[in-house]
Amino acid sequence: MLGMDGMLEVFLLSLLPTFEGRYAIVYGIGRGYPISSTLIMASIGVVLLSLTLPLLLPLIDWVMLKLENTFLGDVARLYLKYVERVRKKAHPYVEKWGFLGLVVFVAIPLPGTGVWTGSLAAYIFGIKKRKTILALIIGGLLSIMITLLPSLGLVKII
Repeated sequence: MLGMDGMLEVFLLSLLPTFEGRYAIVYGIGRGYPISSTLIMASIGVVLLSLTLPLLLPLIDWVMLKLENTFLGDVARLYLKYVERVRKKAHPYVEKWGFLGLVVFVAIPLPGTGVWTGSLAAYIFGIKKRKTILALIIGGLLSIMITLLPSLGLVKII
């Protein structure tokens, strides 16, 4: 059985930007943790991020804009630069395909995609919170499955 420490590791990793549930599951399997427990903890992380990020982003945006002309201006500018990069990267998916494009963008297990970036893209493009949350959950869980299958050796990546 997966110990409390192992469950906490997988869960915390599933909350990290770019790492998220998709790589937390690979980590858990690599550490020899039971697949079911690892899958549950990574999925809980994805759902938690999907529910909270769309609600927190307006607050984060407001704080960063306030910090822009303070001694933390470098942090704010770094965030604003990241927002612009997300806008450019997600635009083709979200602008053309909307909800489905956001699901695909989040599901693709590559750096710079995922729940964190998808949430920010949805915020930038003004997608309603309910649709955003649903797209993030579906895309995040799909990304876990996309990385789980090769991790188990069920699918070979060429």
